[in-house]
Amino acid sequence: MKVLLDANIVLDLLLAREPFVHNAKEIFLMIENQEIQGCLCATSITTLHYLVGKQIGQSQADEVIADLLKIFDIAPVDKEILLKALQYNGNDYEDSIIYVATEEMLIDTIITRDKRGFKRSNTRVMLPEEFLAIKRS
Repeated sequence: MKVLLDANIVLDLLLAREPFVHNAKEIFLMIENQEIQGCLCATSITTLHYLVGKQIGQSQADEVIADLLKIFDIAPVDKEILLKALQYNGNDYEDSIIYVATEEMLIDTIITRDKRGFKRSNTRVMLPEEFLAIKRS
C-alpha cells in the first residue's frame, strides 16, 4: 500500500505536537518497517524545511529533510501537475497540487488531518486515526 502523508502529519511527529504525535509516530514506524510505502509531495518538502527551520534552526532542518528523503518516496511536481491542479483547485491550491500528484503516482491513500482540502481528490483521503484503525484490524 502506498500512502502520501500531508505535511501536517509530518509536523505532528517532528514537532511532537500533542495529541497528534502518537498517531504520526505509529504511521512513521509502519513506513520505516516497510509495512507500507510512504510518500511526500515535493512541495511539502520545502514547506517542511521552512517550518521546521523556524522551530529548531536551519542546519537541523537540513538534517531532518535528509532523513525524510531516506525513507520517503517523493511525488514530483512539474508544469503539467501545476496546471492540472489549477483546473481542480478547491479551497487550497497546495492541496490541489498534492492530490493531482498522488494520482500521477498511483497512491492509494492520502493521510491528513485536514480532509476539507482534499474534497475533489480521486485518491482516498483518511485521518490518521481512520487509517490506523483499518491497519490494526
